[in-house]
Amino acid sequence: MLCGIARSLEEIILFRLLQGLAGAALVPLSQGILLDIYPQKDRGSAVALFGVSVMVGPVLGPMIGGWLTEHLSWRWVFFINLPIGLLAFVGMMRFIQETPADRTARLDWLGFGSLSVAILSIQLFLDRGEQLGWFDSGEIILEALVAAIASYIFIVHTFTHDKPFISLKLFKDRNYSVAVVFIFIIGITYLASLALMTPYLQTLMGYPVLTAGMVMGPRGLGTMLSMFLAGKIIGKVDIRWILFCGLLLSAWSMYMMTGWTPAVSINTIVYVGFIQGASLGLLFVPLTTIAFTTLAPHLRGEATGLYNLSRNVGSSVGISIVTVLLAQNTQINHAEIGAYVTPFNRLFDAWPVNNQLNPLTAGGRAALDGMITVQASWVAYLDDFKLLMWLSIGVIPLLLIFRTPKSQANQAS
Repeated sequence: MLCGIARSLEEIILFRLLQGLAGAALVPLSQGILLDIYPQKDRGSAVALFGVSVMVGPVLGPMIGGWLTEHLSWRWVFFINLPIGLLAFVGMMRFIQETPADRTARLDWLGFGSLSVAILSIQLFLDRGEQLGWFDSGEIILEALVAAIASYIFIVHTFTHDKPFISLKLFKDRNYSVAVVFIFIIGITYLASLALMTPYLQTLMGYPVLTAGMVMGPRGLGTMLSMFLAGKIIGKVDIRWILFCGLLLSAWSMYMMTGWTPAVSINTIVYVGFIQGASLGLLFVPLTTIAFTTLAPHLRGEATGLYNLSRNVGSSVGISIVTVLLAQNTQINHAEIGAYVTPFNRLFDAWPVNNQLNPLTAGGRAALDGMITVQASWVAYLDDFKLLMWLSIGVIPLLLIFRTPKSQANQAS
């Protein structure tokens, strides 16, 4: 509500910070409750239903937000959360029992603080580096130093403290350790590509906000259907094969996106988005299931927090990286394409070109610069899609490290 009534950029940044602080625990706590109340044989279906709300939300958000912005106001993007939150609160008070509090538990403030500072510094470093010229800026140097020092303190403290903020016992479980890396990569590839699509559709394609949201909507449908499918076949098919199919679909969708042009049809965007959404469903459900299946129950609360933190940090880092690469590659491509715009290029002798795009006139140079910028941006987007494709392919070998619950049980016996 505070974000919706904000009157300045500074206010909305502050209120978004409060929103993040208040909402950060919702997903890991919900996930922990889910794993506790369902037996192992039903967790696949339960995680699938839960995953629909977690992962489809960011996909449907642009579509709903676009409609609200166009027909009401951007403020309603925030106001709409109030009735939903009240409904969730009533359901929580009615159906969820309170967990007995452990009065002996203490928060590791040094570990928590150093990790928070490290993540914040890295995020600022990545977000503002391109704007400020990287290490030519004193702010960027300071943020890099703070990130390095905070990371060092966190790592040393974690290995030397009796009860660190993140327990090292979590990483004794091979499946969980690999799943944390996996979900980090998924956060980079999927959510970063989602962040790229909105400016791609609005800037290069010229779609209105509502149209861009509607075109991206089928991603959510693909995610929903594949999550339900994954929930049904978990236990009947080796989870590693489900993850393999999800990664292949993700890489395939990115590969098709590397061939897009500013004239790509809506139908192509829709079915590629559907395939990409389906890949997420085949990744999120089995990955969440295998991550916690072999983990000790008393570690689940801490494990779900770190698991979701890895996904969120991956998405933030991924968005920052692709945004930086987009800006850099646009400048590089602009310079390379612009090198061909000279009075000595005989292609400018043709009458239609010479009349409208004459590099010797101010109007012609302005028109040429606009065309070159569009082409340079388009190629930069394709480069980002190609990077995300290779990340999807590169994570496939990690599947060999996973153990199925059956094989882990046999080894333990």
